[in-house]
Amino acid sequence: MKSTRYLEIADQLAGELADCRPGTRVASEHDIAARFGVGRAASRSALQELERRLVVRRVQGAGTFVNRRIDYVISHDRQPSFGATVRAAGAVPRSRVKVTERMPLPAEPALLLEVPAGTPVHHVIRLDYIDDVPAGWIQEWIPVEVAADLDLALRTVESLELALRQLGRVQPVRSWCRVSLDVPPRVVPVELGIDQGIPVWHIESLSRDADSGRPLLYREAWNRTDAVRVVVELGDGGPPPAGTAPDPATFPGRS
Repeated sequence: MKSTRYLEIADQLAGELADCRPGTRVASEHDIAARFGVGRAASRSALQELERRLVVRRVQGAGTFVNRRIDYVISHDRQPSFGATVRAAGAVPRSRVKVTERMPLPAEPALLLEVPAGTPVHHVIRLDYIDDVPAGWIQEWIPVEVAADLDLALRTVESLELALRQLGRVQPVRSWCRVSLDVPPRVVPVELGIDQGIPVWHIESLSRDADSGRPLLYREAWNRTDAVRVVVELGDGGPPPAGTAPDPATFPGRS
């Protein structure tokens, strides 16, 4: 019969960690093995079980930490801002710009931005953090004509949306979005501190100017599934209160 000792250890640790702040370092495999009088295989399985339950997250080269998974809500009513979305969920956002360069626009994002391929754009790559833990790898394309000095502004302003509003005198709103679960390119797991081959959220989106409808920004993001739960809200209203039967009149063709 297969031993379930690691599950008992995981249950006990999960109860203890429930009261810890997100980002708190979790005991190592060695310390857990010594505490519970088990081998390293059992302690490793206990940590893996906690990871499967999203109680903890492992960061390569740093250790294992208490996890907090937030809802990352995507809707037409929400500002297309990483910082605003994370703060609304009660967590602390931070972004680090890794690359900002001017380059000819590739063909695929050119279709979404409604400009010819080769148009000069700002290409921005940044790493997003939630509670100081790497959570997302993002690359963005913004036509240079939208905000000519954007590359200079991003040296001092962390929020891309804020920089666009200030420099381009525009109001970015999300107009299109596609979400999938996929295996990312090799660079992404390295930056996010996860193992190669682990699926993560792949979020593509297009933002337009609220007033003119002009395309402003194409974004491609890869987000850790243990950091965010992507929630897409569509339509004009939410679900009815629990226990409330829907009005048949709201469904055409039914009575």
